[in-house]
Amino acid sequence: MKCDLSEHQPASAAELNRQRNRLIPQAIVLGLLTGGTSVAFHFAMNSAEAFRHKFFDFSHQNSHLGMGMVLGLALVTVSISAGMVRQFAPESSGSGIPHIKGVLIGHRHFRWVRVLLTKFFSMVIGSVGGLVVGRAGPCVHMGSSIGQGLADIWPKDGKHYHTILIAAGGGAGLTAAFNAPLSGLTFVLEELERRCSSLEFITAAIACLTADMVCRVALGQQSVFHFAHVAAAPLSQFIAFVALGLLSALLAGLFTHTLLWGQRLIPLGPWSRSIWWLILAGGLTATAWYAPQLLGGGHDFVNDILVGQELTLQTIGLLFISRFVLTIGSSCSGAAGGIFMPILVLGALLGWGVGVSTQLAFPSLDVDPRLFAVVGMAAYFSGVVQAPLTGIVLIIEMTGDYALILPLFTACFTALLIANWLGCPPVYEALLENDLRKERIQ
Repeated sequence: MKCDLSEHQPASAAELNRQRNRLIPQAIVLGLLTGGTSVAFHFAMNSAEAFRHKFFDFSHQNSHLGMGMVLGLALVTVSISAGMVRQFAPESSGSGIPHIKGVLIGHRHFRWVRVLLTKFFSMVIGSVGGLVVGRAGPCVHMGSSIGQGLADIWPKDGKHYHTILIAAGGGAGLTAAFNAPLSGLTFVLEELERRCSSLEFITAAIACLTADMVCRVALGQQSVFHFAHVAAAPLSQFIAFVALGLLSALLAGLFTHTLLWGQRLIPLGPWSRSIWWLILAGGLTATAWYAPQLLGGGHDFVNDILVGQELTLQTIGLLFISRFVLTIGSSCSGAAGGIFMPILVLGALLGWGVGVSTQLAFPSLDVDPRLFAVVGMAAYFSGVVQAPLTGIVLIIEMTGDYALILPLFTACFTALLIANWLGCPPVYEALLENDLRKERIQ
């Protein structure tokens, strides 16, 4: 990570201390507001998912109209969710992280009230229909929105302070999504800011820790993923982690390029969007009828894998393809929704498949597929987002297992190096460039 201290370098140490001290109360308020908003978002999303499950159970009891009821629900919710975004805040579509990056480099404006409200309600409505999107990206976007709002309301101290609060709010949002403050801080430094200024670091650190405390008080302190600690992987298995990193990079490139292709179809016109929504609603309906566990962000689905669910290699491959297609379709619908958690789900399935394959090919190695599933989440994230430190810290914080460090480093940096060698762009930067290209054409 490049360290650039010149942009925010104050005239003296005393001036630096003064600016830092003035940012501390703003960072605390930012963490409190972001944590509180994320708690409300968490409960709203859980309520939406609970309603979806009850509706699906009710529809299965009606053999004649059941599938039509599910199709109607999916089509209505996708249309409303995506239509709300197009009407009120087009920049709130998707995860919102490319928009944040555009704001930080001066290519985007931040209508923070519109983004905050549209993001919140579009996500909740889309979740009722079962859109395969994650909560983390929207939490990052909403946290940055709060940071922008705080910068607008709070007395100004410097022209760069608003970017500091936007970045810190994004980190606090990621922290609140996963109860992972170090991951939120790493994400700010590695993905959003890509520099290590003292002011950004201290502001993001305080905001992340404050948001984490709010969420732990309201939601509990348990780990996000229920992963029973296992013994450290023997060195004889490390070649399999290299293979996992290689496969993660290849499929990460496929994911990014497919997502970009789908994003280019959105502005073709109202008929094209309507056809896309209808196809997506049909896919969600079929999935809801035969495999409802594949819908939504996928948190519970990953936990089922990590507690020891048995899956055949063929089933794992089918689940990966289904989630891959549904994630791309949901992300390209125009509705609000992140790809952060769906990427982790795909990585878990990929790692599980590599673990099962290694177990079948080399039974003497005593492979635990769950270990590969956990490492696969970070490896696939590293291949798609190309922020390996964030992926490594995130998985360690979410599982609480520090014995994963060596396998994580092996797989994640293999995925990063192969992705770079293949010329695969980081997904959020590619999405931002895609948006800027659309503007230039228009």
